[in-house]
Amino acid sequence: MKLRRLLYGAVIAAVYAVISILCAPISYGPVQVRVSEVLTVLPAINAVAIFGVFVGCVVANLATGSVVDIIFGSLTTLVAAYLSYKLRNYKWLVPLPPVLLNGLVVGGYLTLIYGGIWYINMLTVTAGQLVSCYLLGVPLLIILKNNKQIHNFLKKS
Repeated sequence: MKLRRLLYGAVIAAVYAVISILCAPISYGPVQVRVSEVLTVLPAINAVAIFGVFVGCVVANLATGSVVDIIFGSLTTLVAAYLSYKLRNYKWLVPLPPVLLNGLVVGGYLTLIYGGIWYINMLTVTAGQLVSCYLLGVPLLIILKNNKQIHNFLKKS
């Protein structure tokens, strides 16, 4: 059972990192839609996803070469994933922590890295997160929860 949980988390981490890096032009910078953030809804199904999303974010952020992004972006994702897990019984609230926290924290420190106006950077990151977490994430969560076979597999992992 422990091996299954480890593998489940590792697969999530790998998928998160690969999607982020393949979509690099839109995954990084002050105006971004990090498509891999769709996976931040997975903690609503299984707590192992918290660490999978976190490790995937660390790997994806290594591509930026920014120590600030690697540390603070990844920690923000860890906290957001944990809060999403806590909100797992409220499907419309599950994506809210990644949207708000990334908008505030990532949008804030991107101002230090790229310049610009801090609240504009926060708004653009928040908008990108809304696309990834609500427009893509909520439908994914609904599909996974409504498919009993997939849902049971993910829940057992």
